[in-house]
Amino acid sequence: MRIVAGKHRGRELQAPVGDGTRPTLGRARQSLFDILEHGKFSATGESLLPNARVLEAFAGSGAFAFEALSRGAAFAAMIDNAKSAQAAMRANAALLKETDHCRIHAADAARPPPADAPCDLLFLDPPYGKSLAGPALAALREAGWIDANTLTIVEVASKEDFAAPTGFAAQDERVYGPAKFVFLKLA
Repeated sequence: MRIVAGKHRGRELQAPVGDGTRPTLGRARQSLFDILEHGKFSATGESLLPNARVLEAFAGSGAFAFEALSRGAAFAAMIDNAKSAQAAMRANAALLKETDHCRIHAADAARPPPADAPCDLLFLDPPYGKSLAGPALAALREAGWIDANTLTIVEVASKEDFAAPTGFAAQDERVYGPAKFVFLKLA
């Protein structure tokens, strides 16, 4: 698994040990970042990444967060309750020399720590088929991670049904192989 573009382009990321995580495929991640870079969800039509505050929940290796930092995000927070994921994220932050620009939270995304400020971009990648996205979104909103300006991207299995939870409105949906990205904003 490698960083696709930006200042860390081509750098390999460490994955968590074991089979508890499922990394987003590089082509799907590239397509997602192309959408964000080309400003589809921006009021000005510009990239959403420069100087963004990013949160990746169910973060695994932190690939989304580190890709965002590589492409100009100012800060990235990552939440995962698995010790192997936390170790991989710490190793990746050190490898990329991004420890000053990120914070790793050892927590359950459905019981997140309070946010210092809302994020601009939220990537939520729960285990497929476990219906964890809705409860995590509600908890993240309650903890202050999400506000009216936050673009939330939820990854679910391509054949998995996902309805925007109460208070959220779906903006778009894209399928890339086994993954489906659902783009949400507060309603």
